Amino acid sequence: MLLTNKVAVIYGASGAVGSTVAMTFAREGATLFLAGHSRTGVDELAAKINAAGGSAQAAQVDALDERAVERHLNGVIEQAGKLDISFNAVGLRNTTLQGVPLTDLALDQFMAPIQTHVQANFITARLAGRLMAATGSGVIMTVTSTPSRVANPLMGGVAVAMAAQEALIRDMSVELGPKGVRVLGIRTHGMPDSGTINEVFGLHARAYNMTREQFQQLVAERTHRKRLPSLQEMADVASFMASDNASAMMGTVINMSLGAIAD
Repeated sequence: MLLTNKVAVIYGASGAVGSTVAMTFAREGATLFLAGHSRTGVDELAAKINAAGGSAQAAQVDALDERAVERHLNGVIEQAGKLDISFNAVGLRNTTLQGVPLTDLALDQFMAPIQTHVQANFITARLAGRLMAATGSGVIMTVTSTPSRVANPLMGGVAVAMAAQEALIRDMSVELGPKGVRVLGIRTHGMPDSGTINEVFGLHARAYNMTREQFQQLVAERTHRKRLPSLQEMADVASFMASDNASAMMGTVINMSLGAIAD
């Protein structure tokens, strides 16, 4: 088990990405502290993990509220004695954020993903980084997406937010790396078993006057495997990256685009 004796906090834990990562981290032996904007989802996830023999506790935490995040982390330290992994999976509904040309997009809709994703990652990474630097070890992780590197139309501010997150990963790493803290990201292509991606594909399909299935196939055709990655594939990669087996990986964003981006 890759994460035996590791203590992990997962933000946005009740979403598709966060819950899949949580279940996988639990399978690999981690003790989990699940944080979500709504208590109901994380309570249900914690119960599911505990019923399967894992260890998880749930809490309602707004990742955009620095004081709330700090209080929660202090509680984790008080109870578990340490923090090994901080994983930010905070998401945002895309109903009015994508599928509209930039010249027609309202300013608040353009800024929403930038303010939410980047701010939440900065808050959680900064606070976790302080605690981890004091002990000389830890892993800070988040998920980005291929628009951070490839120009796609009708992405609104999402591509800007993803690119900013990747810059934050590099900058956090160069500052925290000498203190023993690894900062990493996973850049995925659209994972069709995620409700958010299904929603996004539908928005773009409508803009191009095609079905969601047709748009998904169009995106998949750009990969070397002619398919898209799954949530479980992403979570399995995340488990390895968070483990001591990946100790030489720092300040990087793992490419999970199935070849759509050629590194």
